Amino acid sequence: MFTTLKRIARTGFVNFWRNSFLSFAAIVVITLSLTAFGALIFASAFGRSLLTEVKDKVDINVYFTLSAPENDIVSLQKDVNALAEVATTTYTSRDAALASFKEKWQDNALIMQGLDEVGDNPFPASISIKAKDPGNYGAIADFLKSRNPLDNSGAPIIEKINYEENKLIIDRLSRIIPTVEQAGAIVALVLILVAIIVVFNTIRLIVYTEKDEIAVMKLVGASNIYVRGPLVISGIMYGVFSGIITLVILAAFSYWSDAIILRLAGVDVAANFELVVNVLSNYFVRNFAQIFVIIMMAGIILGGLSSYLAARKYLKV
Repeated sequence: MFTTLKRIARTGFVNFWRNSFLSFAAIVVITLSLTAFGALIFASAFGRSLLTEVKDKVDINVYFTLSAPENDIVSLQKDVNALAEVATTTYTSRDAALASFKEKWQDNALIMQGLDEVGDNPFPASISIKAKDPGNYGAIADFLKSRNPLDNSGAPIIEKINYEENKLIIDRLSRIIPTVEQAGAIVALVLILVAIIVVFNTIRLIVYTEKDEIAVMKLVGASNIYVRGPLVISGIMYGVFSGIITLVILAAFSYWSDAIILRLAGVDVAANFELVVNVLSNYFVRNFAQIFVIIMMAGIILGGLSSYLAARKYLKV
């Protein structure tokens, strides 16, 4: 039994290298199919990671009127910190906001000149509130609206709460990303079917070139296992080589994904497009073992199963 398996494996390796051009064609076809499949995995990972990153970065910014007393703002911050839903709060005074603006635009003479012409500090004090869970922002916003203190003139000191703007972003992403994933699943099924058909026909062509040799082997009494075995071994080799090439392509794409995505987004957007940085590369590194198994097994199954089925026609002699 071991001798038979050894001969089958050796014949499969010989056939692989002997039909180098056809083997190359089969590897290219399987590689393209696996790369498309890997791209769908990356697309799903990117969508989920982007939603997670956005949720982590979203907070509530409370902006106060210019006349709001600082003591009232600090008191309100203490009340907010006491809420169970709140993780952290950061208070930015009017002077700190002005200093931050000047530092950011210090090299822009036009903006600095306009600020000088304004005269007084035009920036309000603010509190940035980070919730323990994105679902808690609604309750925090309701608390702020109900506890809005009044200044000496009887006017509310809170001028604006940007919760609704951030809530719109999360809600839209929550609707869009599942839709994209469902569409991606449908596309994946279509690509898998197309890949199976294309790979099957490519390997069928390879088997066709060996039909005379298969017929002779059958006529001299070779068993189906001995005839089909080398073809399956060659098909598995197609899948292994294709899987390795695909992993290299995916690794290169994940490494350069930041530059590619930022370039697609546009140079002007790139400076502020921090959410996508290292998303795919980190995902590839963290899940390399799982991606390796999926890609290699998919390649081996595509190559081996296609060879097994393609040889069936020529076994009836």
